[in-house]
Amino acid sequence: MRLIPRSFLWRTILMILIPLIIALVIIANVFFGNHWARVHATLARSLAVEITTMMNFMDNNNADAARTMARDMGINVSINPKLNRPSHNDNKSREAGLLANELSRRLNRPAQIYIDKDKRLVFIDIPTNDGQIATFGTSLYRIYSTSTEVFIIWLIGSILIVSILVTPFIIMHTRSIRRIARAANRFGRGLDAPGFQPTGSKEIREAASAMITMKERLNRYNRTRSDMLNAVSHDLKTPLARMRLAVETGEASKENLLQDIDRMTEMVNGYLAFARGEIPEIEQTTELPAMLLRTARDAAPDKNIQTDFPNEPAQFYARPMTLARAFGNIIENAARYAKTTIRITEHDSPEQIEVIIEDDGPGIPDNKKRDAMRPFVRLDESRSEKTGGTGLGLSIAQTAIENHGGQIFLEDSDLGGLRVRVILPI
Repeated sequence: MRLIPRSFLWRTILMILIPLIIALVIIANVFFGNHWARVHATLARSLAVEITTMMNFMDNNNADAARTMARDMGINVSINPKLNRPSHNDNKSREAGLLANELSRRLNRPAQIYIDKDKRLVFIDIPTNDGQIATFGTSLYRIYSTSTEVFIIWLIGSILIVSILVTPFIIMHTRSIRRIARAANRFGRGLDAPGFQPTGSKEIREAASAMITMKERLNRYNRTRSDMLNAVSHDLKTPLARMRLAVETGEASKENLLQDIDRMTEMVNGYLAFARGEIPEIEQTTELPAMLLRTARDAAPDKNIQTDFPNEPAQFYARPMTLARAFGNIIENAARYAKTTIRITEHDSPEQIEVIIEDDGPGIPDNKKRDAMRPFVRLDESRSEKTGGTGLGLSIAQTAIENHGGQIFLEDSDLGGLRVRVILPI
């Protein structure tokens, strides 16, 4: 038998209600139990004193004084030679037990207590000295407080109210989690989840957003795999065909063959580097200005490099070699196409660092900016080796930036060329 339910809904409801019920039961027993006992003892003692006083008046043949006192106290007194009472009294009941104990302690004669619960009345029969029976009738509330039942009702009511108020919110959270589970199941089978949007609490929305990001990265990985196969097929087939033709026609020269081999080696190394991903690296406290300036001078020694860095640059934990490689690819791309000028700017805030690298080259048309970020894609349609590169520079930079939790954007620069904007969280 399973005691703990499997569903998140019922587990959360139990997690809220069980501590609440335990707390209320402790309060009811510790606080109200003591309060109830003291109140009932006080009520029983007060009524017992009044009845004892009136019996003393009767024993002294002063019945009128007893009746006057009873009237002032809200008690009805009658003296009867004989009464037709049930054989079983209520002396040991929860309501009359304390009063019976008080009367037996104060009177030297038996007292019979009867309760009419329908009319909420209590009757106390006490024999007089002359052999008759004095009957004292009063409200049951004189000896028993009903606040206990009211308190218990309110306890149960509060639990029901909390359940009614909490359940809809839990159901909404459960729906959000189930929606994420269904979307993850579809993503895992390579399908899309139309209309799936992050909903629910902040943590659930963050989990949904992370899953969407993961799906986008998986899609990009699948596209990368296809692009890699296409690129390897195209880029390696061309020099191989040229080398074969040169050998068959007898026009092959050692210099030309070595150039083709070097080109093929460069492409293969680029593919392998991209396929292997990043080498594991320990995060360190990093500042960007010195890294950016050193990388720019190495990559573009013949260009006019303009910089605008903060006086006290922000420090953050990062993998410096990976970032240096990413910014190196971006700056090398800018140096390849810039006419004369490359401008590097850094803006710091408490939450993030923004680095802008722009050039005065031809730029990239808006309809090709997305393709420029894809691996193994070169924007020149001929894919000629004379243009250089394997189409991996910006895609490697994008992967490195995203692995640091950042983003990279391609925009138009006011210098006339490309503007690469990198945002890194601190």
